[in-house]
Amino acid sequence: MSFPPLVEPASELTVDEVRRYSRHLIIPDVGMSGQKRMKNAKVLVIGAGGLGSPALLYLAAAGVGTLGIAEFDTVDESNLQRQVIHGVSDIDKPKGLSAKESIAEINPYVEVVLHEERLDNDNVMDVFEGYDLIVDGTDNFATRYMVNDAAFFLGIPYVWGSIYRFDGQASVFAPMLGEELPCYRCLYPEPPPPGMVPSCAEGGVLGVLCASIGSIQVNEAIKLITGIGEPIAGRLMIYDALEMEYRKLKVRKDPQCALCGENPTVTGLIDYDAFCGAVSEEATEAAVGSTISVVQLETMLKEREAGQRDFTLIDVREPGEFEINRIPGSVLVPKGEFLNGNALGDLPDDKPVVLHCKSGVRSAEVLAILKGAGYSDAVHVGGGVVAWVNQIDPSQPSY
Repeated sequence: MSFPPLVEPASELTVDEVRRYSRHLIIPDVGMSGQKRMKNAKVLVIGAGGLGSPALLYLAAAGVGTLGIAEFDTVDESNLQRQVIHGVSDIDKPKGLSAKESIAEINPYVEVVLHEERLDNDNVMDVFEGYDLIVDGTDNFATRYMVNDAAFFLGIPYVWGSIYRFDGQASVFAPMLGEELPCYRCLYPEPPPPGMVPSCAEGGVLGVLCASIGSIQVNEAIKLITGIGEPIAGRLMIYDALEMEYRKLKVRKDPQCALCGENPTVTGLIDYDAFCGAVSEEATEAAVGSTISVVQLETMLKEREAGQRDFTLIDVREPGEFEINRIPGSVLVPKGEFLNGNALGDLPDDKPVVLHCKSGVRSAEVLAILKGAGYSDAVHVGGGVVAWVNQIDPSQPSY
């Protein structure tokens, strides 16, 4: 399905712009008119991370006249494996500023607007206002649902992408361009249960996958801006990097969709953190009164070494994470072994169990399982190994 161009063409291209974009101009489907539309376009990219990095670079190189960047984080060394818009000299710099400087090197004719604040219900509508198109590079479900809803209410199409390990997905959600077109909620009416889908920080992502999906997002953005080709609205592009396989699935509008269906129940922005629940209610309840700090754990480990205390310290991360760093004296039992019940039979019943993970989310989920199985004295470590490295042993690498 093709759509009319989203953007009216600019009045002219300068001589320098004609030279710069000549390879676009000689493509009949793009030509002078298409390039003028890109010059006049205002595109907001949410996130200057894995997906945002290639998206921003190629949108800038393509000649999109105004690029908004919604990003509040700073550059970390672990970002450089995939976030190619940043470099070594940008570590600890605000990501939005780093991205702006890289864009200036790619194309000085692009105006960059920074939104260096965390998107939330109080600002998202104001940030989105005035943009022709949104490119979503977020990595959490709460923000994705908020982006979908805000874009719908403002009548702005958006290009969505998602990555995890070796797999990527992309689509265009634009119910405002056709009554039969779905929104993100039509594809995912409900978020996954808390703790069931690891983030990239927990599960990892192949760096080059970001470029594969990010370039698809830019391709779709250009098609929407210029009105060429058939955008993948109403379809889901799935990419398997290991098998080198692309698939397209039909995504139909859900008549019962809470947002764009026949009888919508979502008529305004909602509490997206509560809707998605980063941590389950059971885990939250289990952690109350059963959370210790890394400072307390350090004391406990010294007492155990001196024979004054005994307990089992269990790391519920994955084996690859355990190889990067670890709390001394811990035993690796991945979270999945608790979910399937295999680990419960091997737990000691004559001494307390202390759990930890990377940040405290997964260990809280496992803690809830243990509490339910009768291990009332089990505790978990708030902040996990991240807090341990930051506060106790900075000689270890972080990730």
